[in-house]
Amino acid sequence: MRRHLVTTLAGAAALALLTACGGSSPEPAADGPQTIKIALWNYATTPEFKAIIDGFQAANPEIKVEPVDILADDYAEKVTTMLAGGDTTDVLTMKNVIDYSRFGTRGQLLPLTDEAAKLDPAKYSGLKAYDLEGKYFALPYRQDFWVLYYNKTMLKEAGVPESKLQNLTWADYAALAKSLTKGDGANKQYGAYQHTWRSIVQATSAAQTGGNLLGGDYNFMKDQYAMTLGLQQSGVLLPWATASSQKVSYNTMFSTSKAALLPMGTWYAATLLADTKSGKTKVEWGVAPLPQLKADGKVTTFGSPTAFAVNKKSKHSEAAKKFVEWASSEAGATAVAKAGVTPSLQSQQILDTYFALPGVPNGDVAKKAFKPDNVVLEMPVSDKSSDVDQILTEQHELIMTGQKSLDDGLAEMSKRVKNEVG
Repeated sequence: MRRHLVTTLAGAAALALLTACGGSSPEPAADGPQTIKIALWNYATTPEFKAIIDGFQAANPEIKVEPVDILADDYAEKVTTMLAGGDTTDVLTMKNVIDYSRFGTRGQLLPLTDEAAKLDPAKYSGLKAYDLEGKYFALPYRQDFWVLYYNKTMLKEAGVPESKLQNLTWADYAALAKSLTKGDGANKQYGAYQHTWRSIVQATSAAQTGGNLLGGDYNFMKDQYAMTLGLQQSGVLLPWATASSQKVSYNTMFSTSKAALLPMGTWYAATLLADTKSGKTKVEWGVAPLPQLKADGKVTTFGSPTAFAVNKKSKHSEAAKKFVEWASSEAGATAVAKAGVTPSLQSQQILDTYFALPGVPNGDVAKKAFKPDNVVLEMPVSDKSSDVDQILTEQHELIMTGQKSLDDGLAEMSKRVKNEVG
């Protein structure tokens, strides 16, 4: 396991010498700490950002980090605009690999191939997702994948043992969600909540059937869509159109006990931990593996790493690289785990750090959830990813709102991807 070595610079002269030796454009000398800016989202409610920044600054007192906070929903569009306009923000958080592939193939990011070569792909989940024809332009610090959150109190009241969730199939999930649905109107308790993102249907289908989201043939999604639409029509799920038009938060649905089951990414655990600690929610929650197509004991889920990249226009590229490397190091991974988030660096020590946090579910069901057998990339990395993603998202909305039949929607996906993307 690679251990990060921290070198404290003696002063501005040493920093200038290091920059010159690194082959990058010289960075101006300054009195006091050098400041780098990092683009990120929802700083106040995304705990790992503060944990990484605080940890890095403690290890590198000669560098100050200034967050550039952007709303999560606006992040991709905002960063795209920033880069197009020649913005010099030093470090850019790669929220997903779709954005990364777009920025990387456009030549807007500084190469980090040499830095990536120092990391062991066997220990860094998601590292290979940043390989663009042998070149790397980002290093992952976090790896999220999808699991099933559940309300312990609701299960107990229904007489359902938590152990039942350890090996759920999607058929089991549908039956359980139906049994947990009760009430009506403002007092209705939904058996499950599935957010409006296309991934819960499409990426699940691709991961568990071996389907290709870039391939242009989407019949492999049919069964998952049929189950989801059936649950929606029977009142087990909040209607997609309602969730979308009212901008319903999955956190609100789950943390206020409006829904018993919630397929969602591992990042959500950090929010639940923080909200429980602050008293914002009193929900008793657990984590189980994402339901499977087959009841064979194996867990295949999907996910996506999150990474930091250096803006090619950065005026402090060496300091920015130092930040990116520290975030992906063992020290950075420990900081991320202590914030309640799953880091890219995988080791038993890191897992032990995570499960030692107060409030983290750590029974057999949870431990199986956090050690899936296979994590498939949520969206393949390609110069076509962004265009395909747009088409799949548009058709997902039409299918879920009933504006197109399932068969017509899947056929239109295939037609448009083949004709418009190739």
